[in-house]
Amino acid sequence: MGGCFSSNQEANDAKQLPTNWEKGSYPHHPSILISDEFKFGDNLDHKGITFTKDGETAHGVVQFTFRELATATKNFCIESFMGEDDFGCVYKGRLERSGQVVSVQHRHRICDQGIIEFFKEVMKLSLFHHANLVNLIGYCTYGDHLLLVHKFVPLGSLKDHLHDLLPDQKPLDWNTRMKIAVGVAKGLEYLHKTSNPSVVYRDLKPSNILLDEGYQPKLSNFKLGKHTPFDNLTSCPSFRVDGTYTHCAPEGPIIFDSDVYSFGLIFLELITGRKVIDYTRPYEEQCLVYWARPLLKDRKKYAEMADPLLEGRYPPKRLKEALVVAAMCIQEGIAARPDISSVVAALTYIASSTYDPNA
Repeated sequence: MGGCFSSNQEANDAKQLPTNWEKGSYPHHPSILISDEFKFGDNLDHKGITFTKDGETAHGVVQFTFRELATATKNFCIESFMGEDDFGCVYKGRLERSGQVVSVQHRHRICDQGIIEFFKEVMKLSLFHHANLVNLIGYCTYGDHLLLVHKFVPLGSLKDHLHDLLPDQKPLDWNTRMKIAVGVAKGLEYLHKTSNPSVVYRDLKPSNILLDEGYQPKLSNFKLGKHTPFDNLTSCPSFRVDGTYTHCAPEGPIIFDSDVYSFGLIFLELITGRKVIDYTRPYEEQCLVYWARPLLKDRKKYAEMADPLLEGRYPPKRLKEALVVAAMCIQEGIAARPDISSVVAALTYIASSTYDPNA
């Protein structure tokens, strides 16, 4: 956690902001979806902005002052620290003027992101609005500090509920797993088919899937450097395990079909409860794909693939259908994989038959 905010400098900054910062002297990027009609005075009430129930504004995203975010996070104290992601340190906070609970991401200085690039990212993020995405609320720039503000997602990540269960925590049941799978697929479908520009997500993994109330999944941590399948990507952003990009397709994260492959791995994790790479298992079972592919060729063995924590509480027919979808998604050949809309249709059908363990 050291290095997220060094010593007490930033806490002091929050108390000693220069007057010209509060007066809105930092220029707005012309592409940002924010009205020019308001300025930030000493009262910090953001005149001209109206918060909706979901924390969005009629003008797009909100430009917060550093003081507001320092106050919201109690000067970025250890009690507010939620963790560290690919971009920086994340803090939980409560906005003083609205009472809304938010997550505040403070970008690492080592990411070497310039102010113009940051504003471009804010502009792009402000364009995405979907029930299965973590939508942007606002941002802040202060000196070399770059911060993004998102709605707080209270239930943690899919990784927490699938691979890092606490001793007193119940495992996800079948219906919830299928609900999560449908939501993740719909989020990808929005990015692939509806958003403008369309986006190759490129980094689908359990820690980037956050769970809202009712286990509504939301995709987070967009990699917005590239948008179309024709961009020349040379590396996979997903985390590495001994040199292996665990959730990447064989061809790399370069096209929409690569996201479908990554989704297939996530779906297999939901069904089996296994990690994509798990060195605690016997050698032949350490890689989920290599373990699963032989079993997927024999439907008589499908029951062996179900997560033992489900304790048999799942509909056998729907399990088979789900594994067929997963098998199609993780085909090595790009042309053999379904597009994400076909995946959404199949999963919506599977999830429509809820399982009643007492029936």
